[in-house]
Amino acid sequence: MTPINYKHLHYFWVVAQEGSITRAAERLGVAVQTISGQLSLLERQLGKALFNSQGRGLVLSEAGRVAQGYADQIFQLGEALAEAVESSGSESTLRLRAGISDGIPKLLAYRLLSKVTSMPGDIRLICDEGEFETLLADLALHRLDVVLTDRAAPASGNLKLFSTPLGEFATGLFASPELVGEYGKGFPQSLDGAPLLLPTRHNALRAPIDRWLENMNIRPKIVGEFEDSALLTTFGRGGLGIFPAPLALAEQIATQLQAAPLGPMAGVSEHIYAISNERRIRHPAVEALCAAVPQTGILPRV
Repeated sequence: MTPINYKHLHYFWVVAQEGSITRAAERLGVAVQTISGQLSLLERQLGKALFNSQGRGLVLSEAGRVAQGYADQIFQLGEALAEAVESSGSESTLRLRAGISDGIPKLLAYRLLSKVTSMPGDIRLICDEGEFETLLADLALHRLDVVLTDRAAPASGNLKLFSTPLGEFATGLFASPELVGEYGKGFPQSLDGAPLLLPTRHNALRAPIDRWLENMNIRPKIVGEFEDSALLTTFGRGGLGIFPAPLALAEQIATQLQAAPLGPMAGVSEHIYAISNERRIRHPAVEALCAAVPQTGILPRV
């Protein structure tokens, strides 16, 4: 069989990621006709159609999914080769490009990623924050090595992503000293009418909090809803309202946010996952992250 033309394969790989020849052409800076022609040559060489039309876009055929799996490995190894050559001088630095979902507590992300920064050797941590879907797209395009988020990756025939649970962390309510003094006695019934800051309904934690409030027959005054957990805790620190956070971080919350726990919310937990790509050669820092944290929700000291 004639050896695969890797330019043809790369064009196929980008089209598979974009779901459209037009978008792939824009990304690659080439003409639509160029990509279409080279895709046809690749399909002719393989003897199989790699895409099926669906509306205005394209979806992978069964043969296309097989080809994409191999293309993922080939181009991931190509990126690994480039990084290895770049860092092959007198100083070798291991880079971990981590995406952090805007919905998870940043103190929790710090404690989890501290297991990576404490690895032997030179480690460079490159962090990006964003929405869940955006970070998964960057992971699929190999711009990130791992994503920390509050939910597992959705099942998809096109994306080979793996979700590793890093722990389940019991959640409680915290507040400034003034609000603790006002609403701490008689918890949780004292929360009826109390000012409350919550994550938006896009956050996986919101539904169990709503159920807990309903089960307790508590009707607080919701004074703010936030996509970004850091913004939520900043308003909580300012005394605008009572806010949820992992109980395992009570010491850090007291030190950094000057807030104290009001009490636990039974049955409400923060689930944290590390989502990574399928790789034949796994990233050692991702391996360390997934192996270091116990599933008990008790964070190790740094």
